Amino acid sequence: GQPAQVYCMARDGIPAAHGALVMLLNAICYQTVTLGLAVCAMVWKPALLRDLGGGLGFLLGMGAAVAVFLTAGMLAFLFTPRPAGALANWVLKQGARLHLVRDLPAARRRLDKQMEEYGRGAACLQARPTLLPRLLGLTALQLISLYLVPSVVYGAFGLSGRSIPELVAMQAILTLAVSFLPLPGAVGAAEGAFLRGYTLFFGTELVAPAMLASRGISFYSFLLIATAVAL
Repeated sequence: GQPAQVYCMARDGIPAAHGALVMLLNAICYQTVTLGLAVCAMVWKPALLRDLGGGLGFLLGMGAAVAVFLTAGMLAFLFTPRPAGALANWVLKQGARLHLVRDLPAARRRLDKQMEEYGRGAACLQARPTLLPRLLGLTALQLISLYLVPSVVYGAFGLSGRSIPELVAMQAILTLAVSFLPLPGAVGAAEGAFLRGYTLFFGTELVAPAMLASRGISFYSFLLIATAVAL
């Protein structure tokens, strides 16, 4: 995840403070686009949300709440550093009381340095007003490409009758529903949500093979590629 990316960038000569800012911007764009695509899908096809039932509806509500909370918090760190810094200092102080933070002064110095970097990042965004929209556009292109995978599988199975935008909309809703779960890649939850949601498209006999093919392409193949690169 993000700590590993910051570490690799630091190893390549990018200061850790800059790397953390990059990860913050990336996370803001990811959360914003994930929420935005899901909301558009629900507004465009409210029947999909009704068909999912109460269980996934609850997860969807939790996912939306967490996405809004995290995005607001990250934007606060970026554009309102004083209140965010005060909150972070309070968290560090509580961590020191619980003996989770061993060296409080050193932790505060690192926090102050990072908050300064966030301030420079906010200034950079304000000086380049097109940068954030471009980042959001690239993130949307990335996520829509992943959301298209079930559509490709749908066509490969020789099925017809449902449109590509409908399949993409379902994937956008399911992604938001499982995004807040503290699981690497939402493993298990994503598969269960796929079986629940895409039964409407693939039917009971083909939904499990479709899940294996779709998740194999959009998630597990990345693990294989990453393993090959790491070795």
